[in-house]
Amino acid sequence: MTALAAGVALLGSLFFALGAVLQQHEAARFQTPRMLVLLRRPAWLAGAAASAAGATLHIVALSLGPLSVVQPMGVASLLFALPIAAAMHGRSPGRGELAAACLVSIGLMGLVLLVPPSSQTPQLTNAGAVAMLTAIGLAALACFGLARFSAGAVRSALLAVAAGVLYGATATFTHVVVGGAGDNLWLLAALPLPAVPALMLIQRAYAAPAGPDAPGAKSGSGERGRGHFGVAFATLQVADPLTAVTCGAALLGEPLPDHTAIAVAFALVAGAGIAMLARTTPLTT
Repeated sequence: MTALAAGVALLGSLFFALGAVLQQHEAARFQTPRMLVLLRRPAWLAGAAASAAGATLHIVALSLGPLSVVQPMGVASLLFALPIAAAMHGRSPGRGELAAACLVSIGLMGLVLLVPPSSQTPQLTNAGAVAMLTAIGLAALACFGLARFSAGAVRSALLAVAAGVLYGATATFTHVVVGGAGDNLWLLAALPLPAVPALMLIQRAYAAPAGPDAPGAKSGSGERGRGHFGVAFATLQVADPLTAVTCGAALLGEPLPDHTAIAVAFALVAGAGIAMLARTTPLTT
């Protein structure tokens, strides 16, 4: 059953990757993508369906095997996403991109494996929920504000951090609703508060142009890069679970990694991978 759980989780990661690539491919058509426009595009909807399938497979995998086996499989979505994205834009992924993706994956996998399992029932008070939404909202707003004065890979990364912290809050709410004692169902009504802005922000992160002078753009043509997909997706992959772990420790009493120095080292490895991705050739038309 453990091997089956790992296989299902790996398949879920493939669907997550495909969903992200399809959504980025459509969002990159607009410098400021609007959800009402994206919701009318079949390819973007197909990406949303693929992401939903990935989430469903992840839940199935968790029902079949332990968290320590299932969670690391989710890291593979970045390794799936970059080759798929490159193929959609008619090129092969560079060695630098794949090396950077491996660094991010190693760092994130190390962080995931260091988080000890918790056997207690998650409970979140009204005051805790409001405090979390306030803190997460302010953090996302700060990243969004900084992104407005940034460009290229930095803009993509800041928008992805904003989306990641909001998705981390969504994951915390979901964890309480699914694993709680049954008296936290009111949180279902609060789920859209972080989830909807997160969805909108990650589309902006996908669409953030690399600029007319980006590698791969034709000289003098004004052609814009199709965005730093690798940076946006990798940053989201790191910011989301880190936020969820932090919220779990601060509000739900769940344990933090035992070896803080090792956890910091893995976080630095993931950060170095994201920095490397920012220096690679962005997706171009």
